[in-house]
Amino acid sequence: MTCHNCQLKAVKAGKDRKGTQRFLCRNCKRYFQAGRERLLGNMNLSEEKSLLVLRLLLEGNSIRSIERITGVEKKTITSVLLLAGERCEDLMNERIKGVAVRDVEADEIWGFCKMKKITRLHKGITDPFVGDAYTFVGMERNTKLVLAWHLGHRDGPNTEAFTEKLDRATSGHFQLTTDGFGAYPDAVSYSLGTRVDYAMLIKVYGHDRDPEGEQKYSPPEVVDILTKVLIGSPEPHRICTSIVERGNLSIRTSIRRLTRLTNAFSKKWDNLRAALALYFAYYNFCRIHSSIRCTPAMESGLTEHVWTLRDLLAA
Repeated sequence: MTCHNCQLKAVKAGKDRKGTQRFLCRNCKRYFQAGRERLLGNMNLSEEKSLLVLRLLLEGNSIRSIERITGVEKKTITSVLLLAGERCEDLMNERIKGVAVRDVEADEIWGFCKMKKITRLHKGITDPFVGDAYTFVGMERNTKLVLAWHLGHRDGPNTEAFTEKLDRATSGHFQLTTDGFGAYPDAVSYSLGTRVDYAMLIKVYGHDRDPEGEQKYSPPEVVDILTKVLIGSPEPHRICTSIVERGNLSIRTSIRRLTRLTNAFSKKWDNLRAALALYFAYYNFCRIHSSIRCTPAMESGLTEHVWTLRDLLAA
């Protein structure tokens, strides 16, 4: 460490009450501290409190409950979430590209921002960031790695944006399975072309249910499953979306704003996007998957150890 005034080498001189290393210049007899890397930029919130806030967010706590637990004001919690989400999204784009895959499953998970679509139409609101919000997720079946995700509407342009991200994240030839959403065939053909063996898994639901009784909020019964081959020659026994659909349950459990039948929902599109980015990065690099006994990033060869939440933000 060099003295700021004399430009001479300084010696260590103990630590302050916060554990930061101090230095002494023997020429000018001044003490100073080494520049400390700040995990969340210029935020005044301590690193320990910031990491605690993010851990609680990842465990499915709402912003107001975190405010009650930690004493951190909800606007500060939102600021921490937005900054962490931005860094995690950049990390995913940088680290997950050209990954060799074998089986990929894709699905969409429904949510909404500020209000549901039917309410937005009733009020005549034209803001595209208000209403239903679908998260497209592409997952490798064997390594459980989330390869790509996209937040948008359930339409053709957003489906194509998702398949473009999937194309960038993968390499080589692989088998792809999606549900029966009609925008997938054109988007997959445009983005991935003959690089995939592509099939749809279409679930046929029964209509024998009481819309006002106990089954009002229960999923309808699956009465049949159809497969539709669209590109190449996918192997029938590998046509499946069970892994990514099980991942949807973990998403709803870990992200409070996507929990069904509660008063917890996103009021801003950016907050929802940041929460998703934080979750997917944490899931890939920090969270040990129960079936593979390591993180998906380790199973995919992207890293050799389990990351901490601090490692995730510092990367």
